[in-house]
Amino acid sequence: MLCAYLMLHITVAELAAAANLDLGASPWLELDQVRIDTFADATSDHQWIHVDPERAADGPFGRPIAHGYLTLSLVPYLLKQLMVITDHGRGTNYGLEKVRFTSVVPVGSELRLAATIPGSTRRDDGGVQYRLAFRIEILGQERPAVVGESIYVTYPAAS
Repeated sequence: MLCAYLMLHITVAELAAAANLDLGASPWLELDQVRIDTFADATSDHQWIHVDPERAADGPFGRPIAHGYLTLSLVPYLLKQLMVITDHGRGTNYGLEKVRFTSVVPVGSELRLAATIPGSTRRDDGGVQYRLAFRIEILGQERPAVVGESIYVTYPAAS
C-alpha cells in the first residue's frame, strides 16, 4: 500500500507561533518480533506474551504482542518522519500527559503516528515548549494502540 505523506519543515520561531497544527500521519512501520525481543532485552521485560511465540499462540491474542512502552517509545522516531525543525540546536522530551494504551499491537502489525501540535510557548531560556497530541494507529484497526500528549522543548542552533 502506497501512501503519500508530507514532512513539515519548520523553524523554532515558526514553531513558537504554532497552534492547532496538523502534522498528518507518518509512513507505516512494521513491528516485528526482533524489535519486540530487543526491547524485552533492553528493559528486562521478558513476559511470555511478548517473547514466546509458541506460548503466545495459545494465549488470548493468538500471537505475541508488543510491549505498550515499546509502542510509546516509537513516537520520537516516527515524529522525525513528520516534522523537522530546520534550525534545531538541541531539545528534550519534557514529559507525557494523558497517555493511554487503548489496543494491543500483535507482532507483525504496521503502525504509524498521527499527530497535531495544539500549541506552543516561548520559554525565558530561549527555548520553545510545544505539545504533541498523538495517536499510534494500527493498519486495519479502527482503535489506535496508544493516544496521548508529549511535551517537548527545543532550542535554536547557536548562530
